[in-house]
Amino acid sequence: MERAIAHMDLDTFFVSCERLKNSELEKLPVIIGGGDRGVVASCSYEARYFGVRSAMPIKMALRLCPEAKVIKGDMEYYSNMSHLVTEVIQEKVPVLEKASIDEFYLDLSGMDQFFGCYQWTNGIVDAVTKNTGLPISFALSTNKTVSKIGTGESKPTGRLEVSAPHIRNFLNPLSIKKIPMVGTETFNLFSRLGVKTIQTLSEMPVEVLQQLIGKNGTVLWKKANGIDDTPVVPYSERKSISTEDTFSEDTIDVQQIRSILSGMVEKLSFQLRQEKWLTSTVTVKIRYSNFDTETKQCRIPYTSADHTLLRVVLELFNKVYTRRIRIRLIGVRFTGLVHGCHQMDLFEDTEELISLYQTMDRIKNRFGASSVGRASGFLK
Repeated sequence: MERAIAHMDLDTFFVSCERLKNSELEKLPVIIGGGDRGVVASCSYEARYFGVRSAMPIKMALRLCPEAKVIKGDMEYYSNMSHLVTEVIQEKVPVLEKASIDEFYLDLSGMDQFFGCYQWTNGIVDAVTKNTGLPISFALSTNKTVSKIGTGESKPTGRLEVSAPHIRNFLNPLSIKKIPMVGTETFNLFSRLGVKTIQTLSEMPVEVLQQLIGKNGTVLWKKANGIDDTPVVPYSERKSISTEDTFSEDTIDVQQIRSILSGMVEKLSFQLRQEKWLTSTVTVKIRYSNFDTETKQCRIPYTSADHTLLRVVLELFNKVYTRRIRIRLIGVRFTGLVHGCHQMDLFEDTEELISLYQTMDRIKNRFGASSVGRASGFLK
């Protein structure tokens, strides 16, 4: 049975959410981001026309497009809208993977026996727009790579099908930048070799690609030839990362406990960013000296930022620790994970803070996760 994989992507998601709240923003250049010293989290197609792009400093964006309307952004609102879209899609598909806050993969293999996969996907898109008011694009093909590229080519509000016999003709003229795994460094490497289109890349011997970029050369060659066996991984809010610490001696030293929690949050947040996850649910667990165990959790806007998560964890600890007796164990768990970038939630953060996170992560990658961190996390 030939696979049928759809990729769906909400069009300029943050901007579209703001336009639901304020229709006067329609057809205007809109920038979502935080303050003069912040960066662009998202922007409308009208702003992109002037060269504005995500992760660009707000000041630079406004020099390119002085008439743009800058909105601080509301990650809690966007997260709630993302959950709503997820619920609509989940009701209508056998296998759903939530790839990020605003994009999804659907495995519709076998559905053509009933309604036709393209018709079925059209119906899902109509349901999303009807129930949420948000515009969404999709592409349907035999694998994830072709479908994702197809969605990018069909935006905005595109509906595209690339059947197996037409995959090569569809991919060949496109820039190699369209392949999901090709970043700026890889693109520049191949450009210097005169390799700029997917067709040229697909015709290169796989051994040459392996020599150029290592083991990923084989993967890249397959993608350029429209080959991708990666499965659609069912979406589940149960995905989590967590850590616990059992004390050698039961303690009532709240300052020490807060320090340990700070270190836990920093290490887990680093793991989130390394694996490109964002969390939407935080849980704090304590076990008293008499072995009674209590937890407290809350849902938050998607994030992987230490300072945001630490604030939530400490608030939860204050709520759960009410009995003022010695504690035997504490733990932190992040759940409701979706793939996404750290910058997505930095509406209030400055370029300097973003740079600080990136620098600290580079140091941790080189010297270990415990090599640098907040002072509060070392006060044990």
